[in-house]
Amino acid sequence: MAVLELSGVSKHFGAIQALTDVSLSLHAGEVVGLMGDNGAGKSTLVKIVAGNYPPSDGTLAMEGRPLAFHKPADARGEGIEVVYQDLALCDNLSAAENVYLGRELRRGIGPFKILDYRAMYQRAGELFAELKSETRPRDLVRRMSGGQRQAVAIARTRLADPKIVLMDEPTAAISVRQITEVLSLIRRLRDHGIAVVLISHRMPDVFAVADRIVVLRRGVKVADKPIAQSSPEEVTGLITGAIETA
Repeated sequence: MAVLELSGVSKHFGAIQALTDVSLSLHAGEVVGLMGDNGAGKSTLVKIVAGNYPPSDGTLAMEGRPLAFHKPADARGEGIEVVYQDLALCDNLSAAENVYLGRELRRGIGPFKILDYRAMYQRAGELFAELKSETRPRDLVRRMSGGQRQAVAIARTRLADPKIVLMDEPTAAISVRQITEVLSLIRRLRDHGIAVVLISHRMPDVFAVADRIVVLRRGVKVADKPIAQSSPEEVTGLITGAIETA
């Protein structure tokens, strides 16, 4: 059974049709590469799954249960986490403090509670070790490379024990070495049985880690197939419209 099933999902904003009749399934331990040109509908689709927008038509189901999200907290409650392109990290805080941002651990009795830094640093360290990242809990984010920042954002999703992680352009504007690090982090999520949706314009990255590729063009799904049965040339043709469907 699919972890998440979208059936006939459409979304319009007034006269603008952003998505038309898109059906999509996500399975545990699978990386799905979501590709398309600017304005293809990728962000709209992700925001529907993340609870930012309700669909205009169509349905969502989690492991067979119908879903109706009214806000992002509803999606997080179902185990859906998002790593946005800007990462939403606080530069002046440590890696561990960013991992626990908004979910801080406290100790004490009744109203007399203080932040439990020891527990947060320990658990953050365990998450970085699990992800095989060199990031350390006490490192300040402002001194980190792009790859290390991604590790902090991904560790934050792991804290919630998610079923699905949506990643928006995680390898944009970072070095080749850091890209390798981030792709390894994505593989770690997959190895832990998490479904990952990788939104990216970088064809080599998608073909390096994705099990399946989905292509949107002008709000319509024009391909959904195993990555082994496609090629960068075919995907380029699907994105540009040189190839109608695959």
